Amino acid sequence: MSTTLPPSQRVVVTGLGAIASLGQDVDTFWKNLVAGQCGIDRTTLFDPTNFACQISAEVRDWQPEKFMDPKEARRNDRYTQFGFIAAKQAFKDSGLDMTKEDGDRVGVIIGSGIGGMKTYEDQLKNLFDKGPRKVSPFTIPSLIGNICSGLFAIEIGARGPNFGIVSACATATHALGEAMHVIRRGDADIMIAGGAEAAITPFAVASFCSMKAMSTRNDDPKTSSRPFSLGRDGFIMGEGAGILVLESLEHAQKRGAKIYCEVAGYAASCDAFHITQPDPDGKGLALAMRNALKSAGVAPEEVEYLNAHGTSTPYNDKFETLAIKKVFGDHARKMAISSTKSMTGHLLGAAGGVEAIVCVKALQDQVMPPTINLHEADPDCDLDYVPNTARSAKLTTVQSNNLGFGGQNSSIIFRKI
Repeated sequence: MSTTLPPSQRVVVTGLGAIASLGQDVDTFWKNLVAGQCGIDRTTLFDPTNFACQISAEVRDWQPEKFMDPKEARRNDRYTQFGFIAAKQAFKDSGLDMTKEDGDRVGVIIGSGIGGMKTYEDQLKNLFDKGPRKVSPFTIPSLIGNICSGLFAIEIGARGPNFGIVSACATATHALGEAMHVIRRGDADIMIAGGAEAAITPFAVASFCSMKAMSTRNDDPKTSSRPFSLGRDGFIMGEGAGILVLESLEHAQKRGAKIYCEVAGYAASCDAFHITQPDPDGKGLALAMRNALKSAGVAPEEVEYLNAHGTSTPYNDKFETLAIKKVFGDHARKMAISSTKSMTGHLLGAAGGVEAIVCVKALQDQVMPPTINLHEADPDCDLDYVPNTARSAKLTTVQSNNLGFGGQNSSIIFRKI
């Protein structure tokens, strides 16, 4: 079991921060998620009239200047605003006080699958319409995918390991897993980690539409994301951030921290099959799940709940179901699985951060959020996906999967402590 690790190497969660279409803080987000609310509606961030997909899961009424310096807010892309403010939430929730910490032992890993897409589009327009002298000097710092990590490190004085991860929709889970490893190997006592994304922009949406990856159920936004359902036709773009504070158990106990749960194990793999399509045999994801279980010292039958990647695309849901069956065998039909993307949309590089928070809150409140819009299951998706209504359960061990273009797979396990 993971408890055989010395306290200095066991990693626990002590802080949570979330921004998504269902809420701009963890409590609001979680309450709406458990209630089965859907954050998807017609896109308002730009005019979607000529787009195949005209709906998204936006963070509505976003006012970053309430939570960060207005000048910094203007200088930074929307994705950085989300990540920075979610990190502030998580840090506050953790109760950490940097005047009592060694900044050399505190690090940040906040990734983004797309980065500053709005900045990219706006500054290209400036270049083409007004010439090169009108391109903002803040363009590069605003659009690169590691800037949120750097900005938050400056905010709190964290001089430990600091970088951004880019692995498409597996980004945030990779960030959390690698942060766990940083602590386990003794390079830091505290890591702030997760993902942030703000890709509901004309160029990004047009690009995904051209791949026919997005739902076109524009006349009924609330039922458009329907993972594992027979009528699913693509994912819905979401935005936001999910950030967690991780600490060594020893450090957390020494300062008397509130401990949510343990990050018990993590693994990553690659399909090595196709640039966008998952392996139809589910081998790559199955490898990540098995290795995460091994990393945690957890037997497959100990996992009571799994938060699936569950994008509502025809291939992903079918192949993920197959991978789950490969790993869990008979237990696959006894465990509960849900895709919260049915309510949040797909947050791309931030998905794993938000879904990790879902797992942590599920352990805390002993409740599994539902997969909404699941009224007619695909015969190839024949497991228990907690259809439509949240369910109370005795939970000790939960797992979360995320996959990304390029064949990237990630799986992480949280355990009650």
